[in-house]
Amino acid sequence: MNPTYPTVVPELNFDPDKDAARIETAIKTKGVDEQTIIDVLTKRTYNQRREIAFAFERRAKKDMISALKGALSGSLETVILGLMKSTAQYDASEIKASIKGLGTDEESLIEIVCSRSNAEFMEIKKVYKELFKKDLEKDVSGDTSGDLAKLLLALARRAEPSSVVDYPKIDEDARALYEAGVKRKGTDVKCWISIMSERSVPHLQKVFERYKSYSPYDMQESIRKEVKGDLEKSFLTLVQCFENKQLYFANRLQDAMKSKGAKEKVLTRIMVSRCEVDLKKIRQEFKAHHGKSLYQTIAEHTKGDYQRALLSLCGGDD
Repeated sequence: MNPTYPTVVPELNFDPDKDAARIETAIKTKGVDEQTIIDVLTKRTYNQRREIAFAFERRAKKDMISALKGALSGSLETVILGLMKSTAQYDASEIKASIKGLGTDEESLIEIVCSRSNAEFMEIKKVYKELFKKDLEKDVSGDTSGDLAKLLLALARRAEPSSVVDYPKIDEDARALYEAGVKRKGTDVKCWISIMSERSVPHLQKVFERYKSYSPYDMQESIRKEVKGDLEKSFLTLVQCFENKQLYFANRLQDAMKSKGAKEKVLTRIMVSRCEVDLKKIRQEFKAHHGKSLYQTIAEHTKGDYQRALLSLCGGDD
């Protein structure tokens, strides 16, 4: 397994009964004691939160998630309920939410499908089926069209995770990407899709390096020149994640907090979905590339309980 860089790690002196009692009291308090709920749930891992929920149910004879729903509202509620799902359950629910109802939230769909590793995605597919009794691939392809649908479907079908680098193929793939795009009029999107969805990440990193010896533009510039709209966004997300996934998320966070306030949807999703995966490394990339810590940036662009919850997940200033 790849090393992980979480900001949320298991609480060492963990006592689920004590935590459950604290949450029960916090919910019963007149006006709700949000701070205690934040302190407990943002400083425990998902597995620990589940144990707290079991203990809560034994004590209070009711479901903790429903109790939290009733007690909280707004952005804080979204964060806390997100934390009550495993990373894969959360990602699966976010995909479902992005294709539910009228119009698809392509931006969210692209971010999740194009940035998750094969291993993560296999788990997401399994959980999606358990939660929604539906096939993720069918839902995604039924809700998008054209080349975007083809790309997302190819990614959703990715095989077992692999780190194989097929050395003889590096040059062949690099040349194929060039000849399918920059070298000709129009773009052979099918060729791009098959290479980018069927090769391992270490292999593709070498292919993009080699690509520069054929093309006057690097892979990201080539994508910007060749395709537009959601397809461009998807290919860019893919390539950015192949090259440096944590930098991709750092840039997404920076973009979500560019103007006054914040794009809460994106901010919440990245903080919740990556806090037990690689948020510590995302923080490092953020500081290195944006000259300011993620912690300070969140503090400036959010307020109240929502801010306190996110800063706690952030796990420190850099």
